[in-house]
Amino acid sequence: MKIRSITYFCNPKFPLEEKILQDAGRFLSGAKAAFEAAGYEVQTVRVATIPFPKLLGEKHIDELPTFANQFGKAIKDAGIFYAALGPALPEFPRSYQVIPEAIAASKDIFFGGMMTSGNKIHFEQVKACAEIIVKCAPLDPNGFANLNFAALANVNAGAPFFPAAYHNDDKPAFAIAVESADVAVNAFAGQSTLDEGRSVLISELTKHGQAIARIANVELSDTHFNGIDFSLAPFPDDAHSLGGAVEKMGVQKIGLHGSLASAAILTEAIERADFPHIGFNGFMQPVLEDTILAKRAAEGTLTIKDALLYSAVCGTGLDTVPIPGDTTAEQITPLLLDLCALALRLDKPLTARLMPVPGKQAGDVTEFDFAFFANSKVMKLDSAPLGLPLGGGGTISLHARVPRP
Repeated sequence: MKIRSITYFCNPKFPLEEKILQDAGRFLSGAKAAFEAAGYEVQTVRVATIPFPKLLGEKHIDELPTFANQFGKAIKDAGIFYAALGPALPEFPRSYQVIPEAIAASKDIFFGGMMTSGNKIHFEQVKACAEIIVKCAPLDPNGFANLNFAALANVNAGAPFFPAAYHNDDKPAFAIAVESADVAVNAFAGQSTLDEGRSVLISELTKHGQAIARIANVELSDTHFNGIDFSLAPFPDDAHSLGGAVEKMGVQKIGLHGSLASAAILTEAIERADFPHIGFNGFMQPVLEDTILAKRAAEGTLTIKDALLYSAVCGTGLDTVPIPGDTTAEQITPLLLDLCALALRLDKPLTARLMPVPGKQAGDVTEFDFAFFANSKVMKLDSAPLGLPLGGGGTISLHARVPRP
């Protein structure tokens, strides 16, 4: 188990006050040292800001590419690896349109696009997020630019995992994102009953969660601690594969029936564990970041529909999903709409990070040269443009399901 990121949340102001980032860098350096002294490897330190439309103001939205470029250089000077400038917001329609240019103009800067607010799906913003995905795809020969963007549904502030991270306050705070799929793999390896494996997993999550929280609340108490996102994030080798954890639980191949039950069991174990929760805290299924998920997707055992189905009982939604390079925004929109419907009806945060791969069709092998990716095959997207009335635009009101007494 490792700490994937210590994420520091702040309002860096506009024009940028670089002192705020220097303060962030100093805090993150000290926090990294504190956790490493306790035996936890820290992979990255990051910054997340208030949503950029609020940061820049409506009059300055078109300055986002310049600001993102400046911000990328400033974080490096402060010793910070990555930054998220938060999501585009429905009340600022122009904020969606400038994201592709901002991604092209900057390095190591992440963005989101909010598709919901309250109990409403904003159909125009769902389409706008689909258009961002399509426009970002050709910025890199492998479609890699879409790693820096996620469409968000019902995602609150304060979660540390990128690209969903954003802040909603002027006072700084921080949170921890953990890479812990190996904890689930080890918990269920060789167990004869689910209860044994689940007890081991809950115990391990509680032990590490409370140890991390003690450091945060005692040694770093000058800055507000949001909590820990113990989503079972993988690393691209079999020992750290959440797909592998599902298969250790008894499913022959993730994607076959039984996988959803496994995802639900793993997510519920995180909920049972005793530590300060923030963010998703669930089953994370990034296809290209997990060797077993990538393998099952390449085989056709795991489909996009499967991943969406598992989102109903798990943590984060659709992540690093390779789709055909000629996919249109009109084809992506229905998938994002389904994601929004799940998020609102189940009252849970979900995201979609889709990666159209230029020049590739469903079934073609991906060719990413990136240490944190496991290559797979481009996945088939069963989608077509929406007709009326569903595709008519406006807002769609969906209340969370209320259990009957």
